[in-house]
This record gives sequence, structure tokens and C-alpha cells, in this order.
Amino acid sequence: MNNKKSSPWKSIQIGLAVLLGLFIYAYGFDVTKVDLQELRSERRQESLTRVTRTLAQPDIIGYEQEQVIVNAPLYIPCPAADELSNLPKADNARTYLTIEPACANPGETVLVEGFNFPANAGGPIRFVPGNDPANIVELGRESITTDGDGHFTAPFLIPERTSNAPQYIRVTISENIGAPHFTQNAKDTWDKIIETVFMALLATTAGTFLAFPISFLAARNLMKSVRSPLTSAALSVLGWPIGMGLGYYIVNGIGRFSIPLSDNLAVSLVSVILVPIACWFGFRWALPQEEISVPSSSKRLARILVLFVVILLAFYGFFQLAGLASSLSLSMEKGMGAFGFLAAFLYQVSDILRIITPALGALATGGALGSFLGQIGQRAAEKNPAERVKVINFVLGAVAGATVFGLIGWMLEWFYQIGRIEYTFWGPILTGAGLGLLLAGFTKPKDTLPTGMLIYSITRTILNALRSVEALVMAIVFVIAVGIGPFAGMMALGLHTIVSLAKLYSEQVESIMPGPLEAIQATGANRLQTIIYGVIPQIIPPYISYTMYRWDINVRMSTIIGFVGGGGIGFLLQQNINLLNYRAASTQMIAIAIVVASMDYISSVLREKYV
Repeated sequence: MNNKKSSPWKSIQIGLAVLLGLFIYAYGFDVTKVDLQELRSERRQESLTRVTRTLAQPDIIGYEQEQVIVNAPLYIPCPAADELSNLPKADNARTYLTIEPACANPGETVLVEGFNFPANAGGPIRFVPGNDPANIVELGRESITTDGDGHFTAPFLIPERTSNAPQYIRVTISENIGAPHFTQNAKDTWDKIIETVFMALLATTAGTFLAFPISFLAARNLMKSVRSPLTSAALSVLGWPIGMGLGYYIVNGIGRFSIPLSDNLAVSLVSVILVPIACWFGFRWALPQEEISVPSSSKRLARILVLFVVILLAFYGFFQLAGLASSLSLSMEKGMGAFGFLAAFLYQVSDILRIITPALGALATGGALGSFLGQIGQRAAEKNPAERVKVINFVLGAVAGATVFGLIGWMLEWFYQIGRIEYTFWGPILTGAGLGLLLAGFTKPKDTLPTGMLIYSITRTILNALRSVEALVMAIVFVIAVGIGPFAGMMALGLHTIVSLAKLYSEQVESIMPGPLEAIQATGANRLQTIIYGVIPQIIPPYISYTMYRWDINVRMSTIIGFVGGGGIGFLLQQNINLLNYRAASTQMIAIAIVVASMDYISSVLREKYV
């Protein structure tokens, strides 16, 4: 048995670590101002008890109420005896008050007794200054509760309100009548909780569609194998901005051309029917599934031209579809009555289609031109001798570097409005060109560069940066952009959903089994086919699980979004808390708890069934 003596130095280290921990927590207590004396103070406990009891009585069910208001005269200070004898006598057959004594000095206490009030009811007892019993001014904070016979006795402190004429003490009792019904607060809560659920639904849906393709770019195992020679990478970098600018300009021009035509319902309808048919035949001819002989150069050129025309025709069809949807929605809105929201939905969808079509055109053209130029660069690097490729790399590296850094300089100028062209134009361009030359100089002519890892790093950096910004901050920005309301909240939740789901999705892609990918790649499948048949089947179940969980998160986050004007139940909750209307706030808290619990149950059932 090996008995080792404990080292004194190790004991000292442990003791110092414990002392350091105590020091850290002591400083933490000081920073966070931990003070249990405040919790034990009588004033705090009274306030806590009052608020807790109020929260336990949510404003959900209400009654129509009938008020019983009774005034009793009181002299302050006491007048002559004959004036007291002139006070009206109470009618014992009706609801009435007695005050003993009938006069008093300020600061004294009188005994107020009530008779024939509604049984087991409560209400305020107040002092009414002046000689008019109908005066709406009331002083005091006391309340009374009647017994089973409608009787009560309560002491009342006389305020500093002297007058030669009689003043009054007023008791107001509210009695419930009729059947119970939902209060207006309950109805408002229902409307806002429905708004909250659909805010979360739309944000989750939009975020899922955009996070799905981004997740593949942020997956290390997919991007690690992507490598390209400098010639191909530089031409691809040049192709993307040129293609995006050109595509946006062309598609936007198609949109301006189609606006007069889309005003004609018949033209829009015919276009929406004929354009898909023409595009289908065009794609079938330009991209045949199999060929017996190798096509000639003229036939390949013709196919490229037809494919280009078909793509332009498809974008024209998108604009016509948007115009047709807009025309139909405007004609249907008046006649749909309570279902007018369907027409409004159709109009908003047409507006979204009209807005995103130029953006889709820019992305499609940028991707196509970048891919086309990248393939040209790949062939040039493979077929040309190393000396010539080296020269080409110097030229393309400098131009690509100048382009990238020039765009960065333009963004900095837009953000910060520096106004110095040497800092935001010439400086970035020359720096980028110099770095491009250095890269070409230190890279062997036909060596491949880890372009996939570069794309992966850029994508991950952007996702991490956006994910570090809370949805609450995003909501503030979108409130400025689109105004206060649920639309701003939905956009903030949608953006946060994109970056959060893209991270979760990409990590799931990184954990897939490599066997199916290797088997599919061994058959000669290209990259897109590998993703479709090897990656997607493995990630669908966890993707569904993550998406449903994100919907649950968005429902809970939307309650906070409302605090900055992002709509939903949070907006109503903040209003009632600010007004100290805790019964109404309790209703909203209960609604949130019910919805979150329901979402959790539904998610668990769906995960069990489909995942």
C-alpha cells in the first residue's frame, strides 16, 4: 500500500483557492447589493403581500355592477347646537349612514356605521370636501366590508378640511348583478396571445427557410474539402459582385416593363398560364436528360441562349404573378366581409414577391456568373503551364483583392460617412491589390486554396456576431424601420431565428455519418447530389426537432419583444405593469404560461411522432 504524504504547498494552494472564491463571492454580494434587511422590512412585506394577493386574482371573469352610493353630512369643526339639529334625518327603511359624533375637529376620528347595504360586499369610504354631496372630489384610502346583514362599522380619520357648511363622508358599494362574462382585459389578452403565437410561427417559418441553405455553408465537414486554385477563386470572387449588380439591374428592368402589363387582369392571367409552360419546354430542350451524340458548339451556344431567355421569362412570370395576385386581392377585399384578411394576405404575398424577385435575380446571376468564371479559372489553371498561371494569378489576385477591399471601404463610408476618398476608396483598393499580389507570390501556381474553409469562417463569424445581438435590440431597430407593432417583432424574431437555427443545423450536419457520403461520392455524384442524397436524409429528423423547439422559444421571446413596441402579449403586459394594474397583468402571465405549456406538449408529441 503506497502512502504518500500530502504536500504542504498543495494544501496552501487549496486554501488560497478557497479564500479567492470567498473574496469573489463577497465582492459579488457587494456589487449586487444583497440586503435581506430590505426583505424583512414591514413596508416591503406589506407591498409584497398586497401585490401577491392581487396577482392571485386575475382579471378574467367580470359581472355587470350596480353601485350604491350613500353620503352622510359632517361638520368640521363643530358648529352651534342649533345647526346640528338641522341635519337631515336618515330614512331607516333605506340604505343609510350614521356618524358618531356628527361633528369633529381635523385629526380626530369618528365612527361611521352603515345599515341596509348589500350583504358581504366591499367598497371605499371617502371624505367629500365642500357642501355639495354630489362633489366628485374624494379624499382617503380606507375601505369597508359589510357583513351578512349589510351592516358595517368603521373608524374614519378626519382630514384637514374646515368649513362652516356641512361636509360629507361617502361610502360606495358595488354589487354584482347578472351572469358572469369575460372582461375586456381577458378579450384583449386573447387577441394579443393569438398575435404572439402567429408572430412566433411566421418568424420560425421564415427563419427556417433561410437558415436551411446557410447551414451547409457553416458546416465544417462539408466545406473543408472545397479547394480551388487561385485563378478559379479570384475569377469567382469577381463574378459574384458583377453578376449580382447585373442581375439586379436586368430583373428590375423586367419589373418596370411588366408593371403596365400587370395592370391588365387578362394579360396577367394569360402570362401566368403560358409562362410556366414555355419555361418547362425551354428547360427540357436546353437541359436534356440524355443525348446520343455530343452536341456541336453552335447547338451548345443556342442552348445557353435559350436557357438565358427562359430565366428572363421566368422572372417576368414572377412579376405577372405578383400583379395578378395584387389585382385579385383588391377586387376581392370588399366582398369577403369577415374573411377580408385572406385578400389582405394575398396582397401582401404579391408585394413580397415583387420585392424579393430582383433580389433572387441578383443572387441567381451572381451565383451563375461566379460559378461560370470559376470553372474557366479552373480549366485555365489545369491546362496552362505554371509560368503563365503565375502571371495570371498576379493579375487576378490583385484585381480580386482590390474589388473585395473596395467593397469593404464602400461599406465603411456608408456606415461612418468619413468623407475622405483616400481612406474609403484608394486606400482599401491599394491594400487589397497588395494583399492579392502577396497571396499570388507566396502561392504555387497550381496549388489549391482552402476556399471552403474561408467561406465557412466568414459565415460562422457573421452568424456569431448576429447571434450575440439579443432579439430585443433587433426589435428596437425594426421598430424604427417599420413602426411599432407585431410586424417589427416578427422581423426581429425571424432574424434571430435565422442565425440561431443556422448554427444548430450546421452542427447537426457536422455530426452526420461519413459513410453514406463516401458511398455516394464513389458513384461519381457531384457536390449537390451528395448533399441531396447523402446529407439531407440524415438531418431531417433533428431539423424538425430544432425547428419546433425554436417556435417554442419564439413564443417566449415575443413576450419580451413587446416591451420595446414589438407587439404581442408583451406590449399589453408592459402597459398593465406600468399602470400598476396587477390583476390585468396576472391575466397576461397566465395566458403566457398556458401557451408555453401547450407548445411544449405539442412539440413533445410531434417529436415523438415524426422524429
